[in-house]
Amino acid sequence: MPSDTSIARPRFDRMVFAVKWGASIIQILGYTATGFGWTPWNLYLFLVGVLGWFAVGAMWNDKALMLVHIVALGAMLSGMASR
Repeated sequence: MPSDTSIARPRFDRMVFAVKWGASIIQILGYTATGFGWTPWNLYLFLVGVLGWFAVGAMWNDKALMLVHIVALGAMLSGMASR
């Protein structure tokens, strides 16, 4: 008989897949917005993408992925606050 964790795992994997690809697409849109000079939309898109990738790092328990994105988030927020 399968355990509860083996039953719930495919749902968790689908959620990680959706967040990972959603955050990636949003960050690509952020790069596009930067290229076209669409400020502040580029920053908003990057914030969502960075938070999404931080969430993926937390779901995978990947401390390096979490560190990179929390530092990026801090840099972005401090840059936005200084304007």
